[in-house]
Amino acid sequence: MYLTREEERMLGGEYGYAARKAMEILVALGKIYEAERMVEIKSAQVSGVSYKNLGDEGLEFLEELSRDGRVRVPTTLNPCGMDLENWRRMGIPGDFAEKQLEVIQAYRRLGVELTLTCTPYLAGNKPGYGDHLAWSESSAVIYANSVLGARTNREGGPSALAAAIAGRTPLYGLHLAENRLPTVEVRAPKLETIFEASALGYLLGRILGRGIPLIRGIGGVSPDQLKALGAGLAASGGIALFHVEGVTPEAVRNPGMKADERITVERGEIRGEAEKLSENVDPDLIFIGCPHASIEELLSFHMALDGRKVRRRTWIFASRAVRDQAEKLGLIGKLRDLGVEVICDTCPVVAPIRSLGISSVATNSFKAAYYLRNLGGLKVALKPIEGLAEEAAR
Repeated sequence: MYLTREEERMLGGEYGYAARKAMEILVALGKIYEAERMVEIKSAQVSGVSYKNLGDEGLEFLEELSRDGRVRVPTTLNPCGMDLENWRRMGIPGDFAEKQLEVIQAYRRLGVELTLTCTPYLAGNKPGYGDHLAWSESSAVIYANSVLGARTNREGGPSALAAAIAGRTPLYGLHLAENRLPTVEVRAPKLETIFEASALGYLLGRILGRGIPLIRGIGGVSPDQLKALGAGLAASGGIALFHVEGVTPEAVRNPGMKADERITVERGEIRGEAEKLSENVDPDLIFIGCPHASIEELLSFHMALDGRKVRRRTWIFASRAVRDQAEKLGLIGKLRDLGVEVICDTCPVVAPIRSLGISSVATNSFKAAYYLRNLGGLKVALKPIEGLAEEAAR
C-alpha cells in the first residue's frame, strides 16, 4: 500500500507513540482489504466508550494513547455507560462511575468532543455529501452513508480512533463509488410511522444479512423514519448503506440505479416482526431513544401522554445538544412535570442496566430490543410511541 512521506513518518514513530500505533492499525486494515492508499477524512465518530464494554484493558489502551496522542480531525464520541451529570440519580454504582470518568478523561486528553451520542449528526457533526469519514457505531454509520451521502466503512472503535489520530483511513469498501451501488431492490409498502420504519429495517437486515438495498414504495419518509430504518438494518444485519427511491441523495442523483435481485415485503411481514421480537412483560423501564431521540420524538411522546403523569420509570435518551434545544423550548420541564426523565450521554444498551434493578423494558426500538435481549438477557416489549405512553400512564 502506498504511503505518503508524512504517513511513513507517523508509522516510523516521528510523531510519537499514539500516531505510530494508529498508523500500524490502519496499515494492517489496508493490507487486509487491499487498499491502494489512504484517504484523508473530514471527521470521526468513536465507539468503545462505556466502561461496561471497555473494561480495564480498554481503559489502559486509551490512557496509553492519550499520553502523547491528539486527534487531527473533528471527532465525536459514542454514548458511555452513564449520564455524566446525573449518574447518581440514575442509580449507577460509584465504582463503575469512577472508572467511567477515567475513560472520559482519556478521551478528553485526546481532544475528542464529548458529545456522547450515537446521533452525532444531531449534535454538530453533520458531514456533507461525498465527505470521507471514519465512523463507528452501526446506526451512525448507516445514517451518514445513506441519508447524508457521506462515505465511511463500518469501523470498530479502535480503527475509528486510529483514523482520528492519523487524520486518514484506508481507501476501500464504501469509500469507493463502485462499491456503493445497490445489490438488491426491495418493494415495500408505504411507511406511516417511525415504528414501522424500525420494523422494516430489522426485517430486511435479518433477511438480507449484508448488501446494499434499494428500497422502493415507502413514500416520502422523514429523517426520524430514516434513522429508525437504518438502525434496524444495521442491528439485525451487517448493512452499512441503503438507498430509498426519490429520497436518499445517491438515489436522487442516480434515479436509474437498479439491481438484478428483487424482493417484495408485505405489510403483514413488517407487523409480524414486532410479534416475533416482543414479549408480554410488565416493564421495569419504558424508554425511547435508541438511536438517541430527536426533538420531534420528544415532542411526540409528550403529545401522546396528553397531560397524564407516568406511573413507572420512563426515560428518554438524547444527546445533550438535543436536550439543550428542548430545554430552550420548555419541553424538558413539561416532560419532567409528567414524571419523564431525559437522560443524556448513555443508553440502556451500553449502561450497566441490570445493576439498576432493570430486567425488563418496553421500547419502540427494534435495535434496542435486539441487543437487550441477545446481549443483555433482558425481556423486551416492543410498542410504538403511543403504546409506550399508554403503558407508562396506566
